[in-house]
Amino acid sequence: MKQNQWPMAKEGLPFLMPMMLLTIFLGVLGWTIWMGIGILFSLFIIYFFRNPRRKIPDLQNIILSPADGRIVQVGECEEDRFLKEKTLKVSIFMSLFDVHLNRAPVSGKVLQKSYLPGRFLVASVEKSSLLNEQNAVILETEDRFKILLIQIAGFVARRIVCYAKVGDPLTKGEIFGLIRFGSRVDLYLPPEIKPIVRVGQHVKGGESIIGYRV
Repeated sequence: MKQNQWPMAKEGLPFLMPMMLLTIFLGVLGWTIWMGIGILFSLFIIYFFRNPRRKIPDLQNIILSPADGRIVQVGECEEDRFLKEKTLKVSIFMSLFDVHLNRAPVSGKVLQKSYLPGRFLVASVEKSSLLNEQNAVILETEDRFKILLIQIAGFVARRIVCYAKVGDPLTKGEIFGLIRFGSRVDLYLPPEIKPIVRVGQHVKGGESIIGYRV
């Protein structure tokens, strides 16, 4: 799977193209105020679906952030749905203004992918991890190191996109999915991982280091 190099995610085109056509039409009619509003909406769509280039750290034994956003939880827990073992959980809340593309925290193969329908609670609330619509992906590295990522829809988000399929190889920092309009990503790691992030910290997907393998 090749990394998307376009400056904007393709999922934004169905929103952008009609808005641009409408804006042009309003301009032809001479409705300059409405045309200006259309331009502002077009710029916001481009901004929301932006795909900024990221400098992927070239370091060994690191775990990268899978998403842009604010850390809302760091701590050990029992993950009893997929990995069925004790894990280190790191949760990232993606606001309306964060980049919404998701990236692989390590290089590995997609071992499992599971979509779960659900509700649309505010994604920053902890119970959204269990109740909201979500998509789970398990990555396994060459040395059998497993990581669980769960894309979780939020109060405004109504669609989870996951490009990766079971068996696909992902490279560290590679884009594998997207969640629209405010959401959350939960990352479950082996408990021996040493985290270096804290609650309240803002991280960047594919660039910020979540922790180290020790």
